[in-house]
Amino acid sequence: MIFCFSGTGNSRYVARELAKTLNEQVIELQGEMLISPMSFNCDMSKEKRFIWVFPIYSWGVPPIVADFIKSAPLNIPQNNCHFMVCTCGDDIGNAHKHWRKLIISRGWYAQCAYSVTMPNTYTLMEGFDVDCKELEQEKLNNAPTRINDIANKIKLGYTSDDVVRGSWAWIKTAIIYPYFKRYCMSPRPFHATDKCTSCGKCAKACPLNNITMSDNRPLWSNKCALCLRCYHICPLHAVAYGKSTKGKGQYKELIHNA
Repeated sequence: MIFCFSGTGNSRYVARELAKTLNEQVIELQGEMLISPMSFNCDMSKEKRFIWVFPIYSWGVPPIVADFIKSAPLNIPQNNCHFMVCTCGDDIGNAHKHWRKLIISRGWYAQCAYSVTMPNTYTLMEGFDVDCKELEQEKLNNAPTRINDIANKIKLGYTSDDVVRGSWAWIKTAIIYPYFKRYCMSPRPFHATDKCTSCGKCAKACPLNNITMSDNRPLWSNKCALCLRCYHICPLHAVAYGKSTKGKGQYKELIHNA
């Protein structure tokens, strides 16, 4: 079984490719199962392994995914193996340790963690932007080989984590991630610019149904996962986050499959 949360399509692509090789079913985490994890009551007792696929949020597990892991009433035998396969633009810090603590807190067995380098999509702070087209394409070209390698290691039962931690991993996950989660995840700065044509694609695409159309303009509520799907899917680049996204690029390669 593969549980997948994806904002801009990178993690969804990885989950689908793993599913093909490992003959697993993909459950996409979206809608009510994320808004109210306690409502997702599913018997998983016959599943042998569980693979959690998600993007890295500021060197940690996306809060919306962490909440699901902590509270969803999943009937999972304690001796079943859990794997993490995360997507990141560069490195993950100690996000794998963060994930492992979440899994262990449920009494489950966290066997191994992997990371897949994919194009950068975060644009909401100074100094963060999408990759240039050459680097984006290079990462996408390298992804299939990396995903196949991970699938083979899962098949063979590897137990050593294989992730790109980067420098200052402890500081990134233990200090920057909590700060980011508390102070940098507000949906309030989101708005539509004058370029908006009221197509509604942002509202239809939102995995948490957090965007509604009012007077032909998108409005953001407070259930935002900050996945940036609305920002990247807008055909006219009309979704903005305060002034932070001014002059920033969009990631279009996999967004329509998100």
